[in-house]
Amino acid sequence: MELAKDNIRVNSVHPGYVETPMTKEMKGSNDFEKGALSITPMGRGAKLEEIAYGVLFLATDESSFMTGSELIIDGGLTAL
Repeated sequence: MELAKDNIRVNSVHPGYVETPMTKEMKGSNDFEKGALSITPMGRGAKLEEIAYGVLFLATDESSFMTGSELIIDGGLTAL
């Protein structure tokens, strides 16, 4: 809030599980699928693009009136 008067916006992005080449190796694990994926309402991890589009939105003028916001992109996990 201190920086808003200087037209500086401060927002954050909070992703859930994201499917990447590194995390795809874990996907076949029963423990992992019973854990992270089973408690995510959408039942899957995010694609990289799904997180990137949220970041892109915050970087554009379309979000020019947003500051102090948390953009949660977690497939509904925090809504539980």
